[in-house]
Amino acid sequence: MKIDVRFPRRVGLVLLAGTVLLAYPLARLATRETILAVVAGALLSTINVLLGFLAIEYSFEKSYTTFMKAVLGGMVARMTIMLGAMVALILLFHMDAVALTVSMLGFYLIYLVMEVQYVQKKVLVRNRE
Repeated sequence: MKIDVRFPRRVGLVLLAGTVLLAYPLARLATRETILAVVAGALLSTINVLLGFLAIEYSFEKSYTTFMKAVLGGMVARMTIMLGAMVALILLFHMDAVALTVSMLGFYLIYLVMEVQYVQKKVLVRNRE
């Protein structure tokens, strides 16, 4: 399995851009607890997309059935883990539920678009070969 490092780099750039864009408003207007929740949500989404990327890389050259099992089955597993992590962060660590959820969903949506584009690009490259 050969891993294409361009996608994780793009994820890192999005995380950095989000940090830069959110740093001033959060520092100026948010409490420490809200900032921690936003950071936790961003990190959960980042870990989620990187695990999805690994599932894509692992299964892309394999059969269609293996690819679908790894990607879709992996998505169900990742969503379940993210839900569990969210519940734990809210109930055990008393994180701000709204800040955690909005941050996680915001980054998740951006990463989801990136992930779909990445798969489309890989398919186009493979079909050209």
